[in-house]
Amino acid sequence: MQSELDAYLEHLRSERQLSAHSLAGYRRDLDKLLALLREAGLQRWEQLDGRGLRRLLASLHRQGLAPSSLARFLSAVRGLYRYLIREGHCRHDPSAGLRPPKGEQRLPKLLDTDRAQQLLEGATTDDFLACRDQAMLELFYSSGLRLSELTGLDLPQLDLAAGLVRVLGKGSKVRELPVGRKAREALQSWLPRRQGVAVDQALFIGQRGQRLSPRAVQLRVRQAGVRELGQHLHPHMLRHSFASHMLESSQDLRAVQELLGHADIGTTQIYTHLDFQHLARIYDQAHPRAHRRPADAPAADAADDDPAVE
Repeated sequence: MQSELDAYLEHLRSERQLSAHSLAGYRRDLDKLLALLREAGLQRWEQLDGRGLRRLLASLHRQGLAPSSLARFLSAVRGLYRYLIREGHCRHDPSAGLRPPKGEQRLPKLLDTDRAQQLLEGATTDDFLACRDQAMLELFYSSGLRLSELTGLDLPQLDLAAGLVRVLGKGSKVRELPVGRKAREALQSWLPRRQGVAVDQALFIGQRGQRLSPRAVQLRVRQAGVRELGQHLHPHMLRHSFASHMLESSQDLRAVQELLGHADIGTTQIYTHLDFQHLARIYDQAHPRAHRRPADAPAADAADDDPAVE
């Protein structure tokens, strides 16, 4: 069983070209599946049926695994069995017809436009790290990049004269994105400082000249959030903020989908909920009939509450 699993993970790496982050997630889930099957005394993938997989999912749910994690686990199992069937190692898919328990859809956290401006205008120093971090923050917010897309950038992918950056997204799909004026200015300040230190073509490097790791970028973004905003901040929050602010201004869901590199517009539609929440807050603040009555205010006249009175 281990050999078939290893072959599938290699297939994901070499043929599907999954990112290291995605591949690590598949490995964790499928290693867990293999361990559970061995605990149950199963020695072949073929021996797991739908009822057995349903019991495994129920057990993981009882152990506190979140619905989103169960959905990811089931997706990994489904992908593995499709591969096993295609390669002749199994004749059935135990995940067929199974669905994970539904969980509450949580909207992504983001910065409003004022907080985003406060973050990006907060830097005051002009040294190597400050210039680099400012360029990273501006580019995240300007172009809606994923963390892996930013850390994977090389110099030839950036065209400041044209105001474009070419990124390699999920599924090895390339897309060209606009780079805003403030981001171009920050990058123009960063590039001369990078030049004398870099050891390769990486756009964002550390003080020793090597490409920044995703973990290092996460740390610097978190530090900027604490320093400038007094709150937790992560790179994807800047991507969410970019998407929500773009949709709020343009009302063009398809355009935002293209900018984010979403294969399915359903993924992008979550930002319509965020946009509605913003409109609802504005309504509550501005509409005279939406204001909540203070607790010590006198009750309204009966006629005010009578739907028949217009």
